[in-house]
Amino acid sequence: MTSPTPRQPQQTPGAQQPAHPTDPTDVPRQTQVPQGPQESAPYEETRIERVIGRGFRYATERALAPYQTAVIRIGFSATWLLFLLREWPHRAVLYGPDSPWSLDMARRLLDGNHAFSVLPWSDGRGWFECVYLLAIVAGALLMLGWRTRTMSVLFMIGVISLQNRSVFIGDGGDNVIHLMSMYLVLTRCGQVWSLDARRAKRAADAAGGAPGGSRDLPGVILWAVLGLALAVAQLGGNYGLDWIENGPFPHIGWSPVLWGLWAAHGLWWAVQRYAPGEPRIVLDTLTKLAHNGALLVIMVEVCLIYATAGWYKIQGSRWQDGTAVYFPMHLDYFSPWPSLSELLGSNGVMIMLITYGTVIVQVAFPFTLANRRLKNVLLVVMICEHLSIAFLLGLPFFSLAMITADAVFLPTNFLTWLAARLSGLRGRLFPRGGPARTAGGADGGEPDARTDHSGGGHTLVG
Repeated sequence: MTSPTPRQPQQTPGAQQPAHPTDPTDVPRQTQVPQGPQESAPYEETRIERVIGRGFRYATERALAPYQTAVIRIGFSATWLLFLLREWPHRAVLYGPDSPWSLDMARRLLDGNHAFSVLPWSDGRGWFECVYLLAIVAGALLMLGWRTRTMSVLFMIGVISLQNRSVFIGDGGDNVIHLMSMYLVLTRCGQVWSLDARRAKRAADAAGGAPGGSRDLPGVILWAVLGLALAVAQLGGNYGLDWIENGPFPHIGWSPVLWGLWAAHGLWWAVQRYAPGEPRIVLDTLTKLAHNGALLVIMVEVCLIYATAGWYKIQGSRWQDGTAVYFPMHLDYFSPWPSLSELLGSNGVMIMLITYGTVIVQVAFPFTLANRRLKNVLLVVMICEHLSIAFLLGLPFFSLAMITADAVFLPTNFLTWLAARLSGLRGRLFPRGGPARTAGGADGGEPDARTDHSGGGHTLVG
């Protein structure tokens, strides 16, 4: 029978023996079996944590809807550009020194509503011509996608400067362009179908896909020139360049906004060139978050436009009895094709169907976004409605602005299919030597837009 006490280790000769060898307190520690900590169960995320994690990854992993944002970039800049070109002979009457709404009256109105415009900076005709011409150039370059980050800011300044100069000119489409020009500044609208995407693709091919930025001398010069121009305007104490009031945000003026955008462009270039590691990842995540947030605001804005328009129509007696469309068709101002307007206006059933159909589509559209097929059907109906407004009522720029706003909901498959068809048509009309490029390539427009660092390439003011 074994002893209940553990056996003592052999002692060397001359070693002192313990007085009570069976005392547990004298048992060497290595002979005691330690009681190890109990293994904890693996941590399991709760359902709410999983939902929040998926939402955060969805909002920051990539810039969503690159094709849709490219379409709204091209659409709004083209609409504004065509409007400025059409009104070129009348520019001085609309926004310039010959306008019935004088510059002094405009200054008093701007002081009251705290809107921003660069036209009150000078009374000279040369300054007005310069601003009008720069608005045209910025619209054209943004449409082509050249330095989209910079051109989106200049496009915004041109739009709000001219429209705030004469607020009583416009047909409703100007309000849409006004809002969207500010939202575009926060989007990566040059990921696809742009000169920026083509330049980034060629730079990556030349570098063998290696990370890191290029020197980009044209971008550095453009950034320096714009910073110098802003500094001169700031030191001159020009109208609207306040620091803590009369800006796009509460208690924030236009000066910190413009300087912040200028500094952000320089910081983005510096990080991509000199710190392509964790700082670049952080900035890239922030820009993706800003892009996706601005995209959500654009979608909500379009829904609000249709919802409010539809619900206000419901309250009108002419919309209730189905005769509202009849009256604009018989106004000379809205009848570019009098015979066609008379033909449609004389059909009571057609007038009733168009009137009620307009209200139903506008009210129902925000509620159909959860159903993709129904949403696409209503998109087609609304686009046809705006085309009819452009053709029958003579409001082409309003219709182009609204069709462009609707395009944010177009399916990606349709946009890529349309791009492939247009690329094939361009190849047949303008054949080039060498191997043909497919429409899906990044050079022609692009699945490479979903990469993590797309949207302008390694440029200073891309």
